[in-house]
Amino acid sequence: MKKFTLIGHPLGHSMSPMIHDGLFKLRGKASPYDLTDIAPEDLTSKADFLRSIDGFNITIPHKVAVIDLIDEMADSAKRYNSVNCVDNKNGKLIGYNTDCDGFLLSAKANGLPLGGKVLLIGCGGVGRMIAIETVRHGGDLTIAHIPEASEQAQQLCEEIKAAYPEAKLRTVLTSDISGSYDLLINASPVGMYPKTENCPVSDDIIANCGSLFDVIYNPVETLLVKKFRAQGKTAVGGAAMLVYQAVKAHEIWDGDLYSDDEVNSIIKAVEDKIREDFK
Repeated sequence: MKKFTLIGHPLGHSMSPMIHDGLFKLRGKASPYDLTDIAPEDLTSKADFLRSIDGFNITIPHKVAVIDLIDEMADSAKRYNSVNCVDNKNGKLIGYNTDCDGFLLSAKANGLPLGGKVLLIGCGGVGRMIAIETVRHGGDLTIAHIPEASEQAQQLCEEIKAAYPEAKLRTVLTSDISGSYDLLINASPVGMYPKTENCPVSDDIIANCGSLFDVIYNPVETLLVKKFRAQGKTAVGGAAMLVYQAVKAHEIWDGDLYSDDEVNSIIKAVEDKIREDFK
């Protein structure tokens, strides 16, 4: 029987076992998936253990450090110098980044206009990935940031333009956002549990954006999502991205593919569990 796990520290409450177990069951498999809490100073000593299992996912703080323990990186992992999924192919550990797949697949499944005018809130880890994928897929991107992140946003902009000279890209302070956009992407933590009363942008900005992707999955419906849906606009929460990155991992590990209905059933189960746990 194959064995899989998630490594990170501290792990705390994680939806990963529920998601992966659900995906395995859809294919009639009983492969165990558990959590392995590894402190940063202990990661190297776990190398033999990681080679003894069939595959694993990686979360904070090991997404970069684990690179020293694997044999090869796929293009997605090289692009971000970050690994969140490893496949053990006959003793050879190959690292992938399926976070970008989770974003792209959830955007595609919900018909979000990634190639249009895109306003991105936040330029941290997930924001950086989303910014790069947006310009890679033809988006006209505006990165909005708080004053404290001005240098980080400028560095990201320069990095993207160096790699993709034709990129349509600019930065702006969140207080100076203007114009209309096809898609708003919130890659900031504003609105996340427990501070669910917060919203990263004003109602005027929401009125000028056609659709929304919010990376936050707890709560299932952030205040931002609620405001978009109240206007009859498409608004996608972070649970979709969370599930789709796991779906990509199963494709990597076992070649398993899933229908839209199957993926949506897992997304609904995750959202129901979040509502139950944090009501």
